[in-house]
This record gives sequence, structure tokens and C-alpha cells, in this order.
Amino acid sequence: MLIHPWDAAHDEGEWRDWLAGHDFGQLAVNGLPGEPPWVQPMHFRYDAEPGPYGRVIAHLARPNPLWAALETCPDVVLSVVDDYVFVPGTWAAPEGAPAAHGTPTSFYAAVQLRCTARVVDDPAEKARLLNRQVAHFQPQGGTAPVCPGEAPFGRLLPGLRVLDLAVTDVRAKFKYAHKKPLAVQDRIAAGLLSRGGPGDAAAHAHQVRRRPETERGRKP
Repeated sequence: MLIHPWDAAHDEGEWRDWLAGHDFGQLAVNGLPGEPPWVQPMHFRYDAEPGPYGRVIAHLARPNPLWAALETCPDVVLSVVDDYVFVPGTWAAPEGAPAAHGTPTSFYAAVQLRCTARVVDDPAEKARLLNRQVAHFQPQGGTAPVCPGEAPFGRLLPGLRVLDLAVTDVRAKFKYAHKKPLAVQDRIAAGLLSRGGPGDAAAHAHQVRRRPETERGRKP
């Protein structure tokens, strides 16, 4: 992922705050020799601790074909992308140029977590991590905990494997036209507000939030 200086996260807190609101991504696993990489969509729980970048907990079905590749090379990337929109070229034309000369582009936020994967098969540890993941998605409870050998989910436990991913590096990008002149940014912001399509409000919020403090009060 190419990250220009103006698209990079302002600090570690920015990507952490954004990731805290996201728990679905795509896990990229190196393929075996002669095979392309595996890409697995999945829900996950991100914990800020331990280590400098935290950890990810997820689980997949035992018949999933990616296990052999994962065990051969445990270095993986979890990619999370959201708040994306298409920006018409007419919104992005340089000042004084015809609208038709503007370049269409995409806005998006993306965080990529490079991880070292550990596959968990021990029934007790697997149950503990599964319960921890469920607690993230269902904090109100209501579902019985997973207990090895006990109903209702003990019989399903052998059919799952848990991924404990230690995050070793993070790449974050917030692509919202901050290299462009403020007048062009204002035009794009006005277009997002007027269009009001899926993702437009979130993209507009990023665009305003990431401006210098002295410019955040500008009206598009």
C-alpha cells in the first residue's frame, strides 16, 4: 500500500481510534509454492495489549484450506478498509481549470496489521479465546459460554481453530485529498455533503478532522 506523507496517520492514536470501531477485515496468507495468496474475510477482536501493537483474536473452520499455507509461513497481514467513496473528477479540478479536467479519485481509510500467527488447538485455551471474541461482539451476553466437552457448544469445538495474531507492525492510510489546495478540498467537501451517499458523511468527517486546526472551521 502506497502511503504519501499527507495520507499517513498523524500519530498512533489516529489509527488506533479508527480501528477500535472496526472488527471485520481480510486476512492475507502467503500461498504454498505455485499457489496464489489466500485471502480470508473474517470478524476479529483487536486488543491493544500485549506488546507495542497489540493482538488479534479470530477463528475459522477446521476444513478451511488455508491452514497448510499458514503453518508453513505464519507471517500474515490483516487488512481493514472502510469510509471509502468515489470522488468525481468534476469535484477535484484544479482552481481555474475546466471541471472536465479534474481527475477522478477514491477516498478511503485503511489499516494493515502485519502479524505473526499462532494456531490454537488446545481445547481449554481455544474455548477461552472464543469466549473472549464473542464477548466483544455480544457484550450483553445471552449466549452460553464455550466449555470443552459440555453442551451446547463443546461438541462443535473440535471443528474450529483459533488464530492468535501478534501484531508486529502497522501501516495506516487516510486518503482524503489533503495535498490539494483548500479551495479544492472545500469543493470536494461540499460535493460529499450534497451527494449524501453511502460513506459520504464518514469521508467528509475525515476530510475535516484531518485539516490543520486553523482550517477546521472553514465552510465548504
